[in-house]
Amino acid sequence: MDLKFTAEEEAFRAEVRAFIDAELPAQTRAHMASGRTPTRDMTVEWQQKLNARGWAVPHWPVEWGGQPWSAIKRFILNDEMQQAPAPPPLGFNVTMCGPVLIAFGTPAQKKRFLPRMANLDDWWAQGFSEPGAGSDLASLKTRAVRQGDHYVVNGQKTWTTSAQYANWIFLLARTDPDNPKQQEGISFLLVDMTTPGITVRPIVTIDGGREVNEVFFDDVRVPAENLVGTEHRGWDCAKFLLSNERTGQARVGASKERLRRLKALARETPAGARRLIDDTRFRVRVADVEAQLKTLEMTTLRVLADENRQLKEKKPNPASSVLKIRGTEIQQAISELYVLAAGPYGLVSAGNAPDPELDWTSLAQATYFNWRKQSIYGGSNEIQKNIMAKAFLGL
Repeated sequence: MDLKFTAEEEAFRAEVRAFIDAELPAQTRAHMASGRTPTRDMTVEWQQKLNARGWAVPHWPVEWGGQPWSAIKRFILNDEMQQAPAPPPLGFNVTMCGPVLIAFGTPAQKKRFLPRMANLDDWWAQGFSEPGAGSDLASLKTRAVRQGDHYVVNGQKTWTTSAQYANWIFLLARTDPDNPKQQEGISFLLVDMTTPGITVRPIVTIDGGREVNEVFFDDVRVPAENLVGTEHRGWDCAKFLLSNERTGQARVGASKERLRRLKALARETPAGARRLIDDTRFRVRVADVEAQLKTLEMTTLRVLADENRQLKEKKPNPASSVLKIRGTEIQQAISELYVLAAGPYGLVSAGNAPDPELDWTSLAQATYFNWRKQSIYGGSNEIQKNIMAKAFLGL
């Protein structure tokens, strides 16, 4: 594949950069450049600016706020935002539930939910994983029993990212427990988080943050009109959604930005009588990650080029598993390099208000431990290899 961009594409890249420079608040940019996760308010403010420009959901159909762009232009927009760095549009809205509704939802569901998803008027969460049903998602036990014009949901979801902010959640629940095939008898439901019977309990992660939660459903009544697709066929929606999620986990632009910042820090970090950037072993490790990142970029472009067919056929793209594996492995490798660069200063706890001059060092180790999750969520990398073996090799 020729990675040379056309004059038109380079002009669009310049347009995106100019927009980011003019509209992205300096505080938000600095917050993210330090390695921190954007706050809720930062994410909402930026996505609404993107939506006003028509750039929040460019991969959606034009009638729902998308753009008639090529996959390359969409890649450029994401690449520039990640390199800025700017908060990404909320993935649960724009790359997960939104495309599922476009592919499987009713006209009423699309009209009701899609505009609010694009503008982040509603913050969505993902109710998939359960205790004992993570990568083996088909073994989930949350039940939804049809009673008249409602489903009554009982069960528990875990590792639910940003559930403390969410006012809606899309979830998988078992509606036919007698089906002998685990993947069948599961339905995809949209649930208002203010419904009585829902409890959200935080899970404190190893870095002291609260980004994931447990969510409990006790006799939660969900209108039957909130069923997406066909009853008992929610697994079709889930496979389609997970393919989109895994494609987004490549995060090529974000890794470029983190490497660029790492090299800048290494130019200022002492390593004995020299700077860290002059250490041959460190340079070799950085160069190796950069080479892997370039191959990932090429593969991402190939997968995105096939995205229109995927949406039209409502089928997941198994190549997304490749992006998920390599993307998360590269991000974890970068986090290791930050720990190496921080050295003993990285032992400073992030909760001890470290010297601002050394702030990145105290974040390095916390980020390293937090990012161990990346090769697990969205379906562990081991599961992705099984998918690839079946799809590509027929095993």
